[in-house]
Amino acid sequence: MLCKIGDVEVWRILEIHAPFLTTEELFPTAGPDVRAIVEAHVPGGVCEQSGRLILPVQGFLLKTPTHNILVDSCVGNDKTAPRHPDWNRRSSTRFMASLTAAGLDVGDVDYVLCTHLHVDHVGWNTRLEDGRWVPTFPNARYLMPAADEAYQLEDNSDLYLESVLPVIEAGQAELVATGHMLGDYITLMPTPGHTPGHVSVEINSGDQRALITGDAIHTTAQCWHPEWHFKFDSDAEMAVTSRRRLLESASETGCLVLGNHFALPSLGRIKEDKGAFRWEE
Repeated sequence: MLCKIGDVEVWRILEIHAPFLTTEELFPTAGPDVRAIVEAHVPGGVCEQSGRLILPVQGFLLKTPTHNILVDSCVGNDKTAPRHPDWNRRSSTRFMASLTAAGLDVGDVDYVLCTHLHVDHVGWNTRLEDGRWVPTFPNARYLMPAADEAYQLEDNSDLYLESVLPVIEAGQAELVATGHMLGDYITLMPTPGHTPGHVSVEINSGDQRALITGDAIHTTAQCWHPEWHFKFDSDAEMAVTSRRRLLESASETGCLVLGNHFALPSLGRIKEDKGAFRWEE
């Protein structure tokens, strides 16, 4: 178990921990010193040989008193991802092993909550069986941001056809708006910009609160530099606005913060620092 928020257990479901793209590619507006800045704030966070940012690809399993909820389902196996050769048609047992280590099987997951519909957050929504894409979690309801589904439907990409449409056709999808509550413990917080319908996830239990960022923030270095644009943001300026709001909320409440792509152990707190912010593990 990674941590406990009141009555809610949080388990890390780690699929990949590896270099991704260079800091210069990922943060195109950050300036020529971006690598040095990231290295200063995230020691060991940049591969010395390649200059690529080392990112975990992970989901978080929330065990509430009433439900088992998977927040984001990573890259998956056999998926078409030509823009990311390391992820294209990959095959690995690590995701399922992490689920087993948390004491669950695919049939035990009640909800799959997608913070947004990008390839590294929806991959295990489905798996390939006898040449067909079928929902990986047969008993789960899949909550997907309605604005993201509309965008992906229009794009009609491999991502939609492999990881989203089969869930809809199986009748297991629920397209939701921000502010949606899941039981007594989970609320979707609007953080658009990375994608049109992107949400972060609030956990509330008793007097304890935690926040799962999704891709509103990609590295803890962005606590110091929320103005950095990210390569894959659909609306970079809106993403900056959402990021600042998230940082303000987290610093004001003092809640625990869990970052999907933050350097391991991926949890800590955000503090206000002379009008800006800093990350503390």
